[in-house]
Amino acid sequence: MQAPGSTTIPALDVNAPDFSITSPEVHAAREESWYATTPYGIAVLRYEQVSRLLKHPKLRQGSVSWPAHHGVTEGPFAEWFASWILNKEGDEHHRLRRLMNPAFSPKLIGGLVPRFQALATELIDNFEQPGQCEFVSEFAEPYAARVIAIMLGIPEEEWPIIARESVTIGLALGVTIREDLPEIEAALKNLYAYCDDLIADRRANPREDFVTALVNAAHGDDARLSDTELRDAMVLLIFGGFDTTRNQLGLAMQTFAQNPDQWALLAEQPELGRAAVEEVMRVNPTVRWVTREVLEDFEYEGVELKAGTTLHLYTESAGTDPRVFEGGFDIAAERKPHYGFGGGAHHCLGHFVARSDMSEALPLLARKMRDLQLLPGSEWLPDSGNTGPMRLPIAFTPGN
Repeated sequence: MQAPGSTTIPALDVNAPDFSITSPEVHAAREESWYATTPYGIAVLRYEQVSRLLKHPKLRQGSVSWPAHHGVTEGPFAEWFASWILNKEGDEHHRLRRLMNPAFSPKLIGGLVPRFQALATELIDNFEQPGQCEFVSEFAEPYAARVIAIMLGIPEEEWPIIARESVTIGLALGVTIREDLPEIEAALKNLYAYCDDLIADRRANPREDFVTALVNAAHGDDARLSDTELRDAMVLLIFGGFDTTRNQLGLAMQTFAQNPDQWALLAEQPELGRAAVEEVMRVNPTVRWVTREVLEDFEYEGVELKAGTTLHLYTESAGTDPRVFEGGFDIAAERKPHYGFGGGAHHCLGHFVARSDMSEALPLLARKMRDLQLLPGSEWLPDSGNTGPMRLPIAFTPGN
């Protein structure tokens, strides 16, 4: 494979223990070629090519075979993973998306904004030490889990269940999925039971809420959600909503600690909260790559792409491509769209929820936590696939 006008195609060893998807090595490769080779297929590095390939008709969502790659081909987890709307194509994907969309309406989610604001304020005010916190356990994790509880209409004090089971299911996205499978399937069973109870309650006692909107999509004929599809979708939304928000909030604090002028600007102009979320996700997304698989042979920019080839579309590399984005991190700048929520037909269904809860949290954090300083002792997930901090100690000057 050879890119036009390029003499060498860079190779990235993504299996190396110290490999980082946001490293100078990857950025240097982006300057040599629009793509690089990896042990898992092709890494697409530039914004223009990522934009086009996300929507290419000869590519499909690429993560569908992940469990099978690790020998997990049957059982509850394999069945649930195959049910994901993310892993469906064509008419089936469009049917599921059409039926589930009403649950994510701006009207339903917008009505929860005051609750998100009150929750963020409560968590910040309850930090154990004034001027210091371990951000993941004291804010990001309870905030993400309690937002899910608010959406589901369950007692917020049950958030540790959501967090614990979601973290365990998240092990399935790692290379030890086969070894962790008993724990993963036990957590999945617990969330299934949780969702079954919620569905039964809303069928008996409908409300103007997220769960009722989903339940209403599960009546009658084959064009509606089946009971299994409804339950599978709810578990995915619990897991995905928790994992993305928790990780992205931690990454936001890392980014703002490195850009103190922008943190001060956000404190003074809270109306920039939504723009702050977009700018953080442009330069420091939790979803480091979006995966596609080639359905049939075709040529793209002089490169022969064979059926079955995996493409990893690097979201951070695309979002910081100097051909498209000028200047550094700037929450007041006008930018082209980032791909932290994917793109094309498989654009994240829950993006409006994540955008809403984070855009309320960040301005409040900026106002109440001035002069951010990252402390020693942070722990991080690997900088590939989905990433974020597991521990993030932070010092700050308390604000009002």
